[in-house]
Amino acid sequence: MIQSSLGGTELSLIKQSPQHESLSVHYEDPLSFSRIERTVYSFLLSLNPDYTREIAFVCVGTDRATGDCLGPLVGTRLKSFSRTMNIYGTLQEPTHATNITQVLDSLRQNYDNPLIIAVDACLGSYERIGFINIKKGSLKPGTALNKTLPAIGDFHISGVVNVGGFLEHMVLQNTRLYLVYQMADIIARGLFMAYSRFDHENRFRSTASTNG
Repeated sequence: MIQSSLGGTELSLIKQSPQHESLSVHYEDPLSFSRIERTVYSFLLSLNPDYTREIAFVCVGTDRATGDCLGPLVGTRLKSFSRTMNIYGTLQEPTHATNITQVLDSLRQNYDNPLIIAVDACLGSYERIGFINIKKGSLKPGTALNKTLPAIGDFHISGVVNVGGFLEHMVLQNTRLYLVYQMADIIARGLFMAYSRFDHENRFRSTASTNG
């Protein structure tokens, strides 16, 4: 769980930068799925242009608090789409505060310079509830609950699930599961389609290179 880094009036203004370095879209936006897919795909191309880095998804959170299960829900949905994707953090095996260091150590032992996509819930202002944010750079989990945890990711996706600033633990416990589930579904489908498109182009590129 992270505290939204888009503070103050900027929260209601940011959409997508001209350089496509970030995206903020409400999950009910009819174009949310396609915008997430395009943004993630463009990030994969810019951060892995030669297709040599293994891609891993680190979905942070726990199913013990409704508001904090966004990450595990995304991880579980991704697992249902594909058994070949590298996914850390599901409802069955969540990645959370007590094991995140071990998860990252294992990830880096298994892969050389992996491209990590981090997913987590966050708290923000009332008018930002339901927004999905994608941004280059690392995720800093635990900040909403004043926890110091290692930063994660070459880029990250966060979903604003409720209001932050006071009684965060209680807020997370009283977050609507429907909202979190809907956001997780949109995020997971966007991630899967972007990954599939990127993987398909990599396979096509490899085949063309071999035949050439």
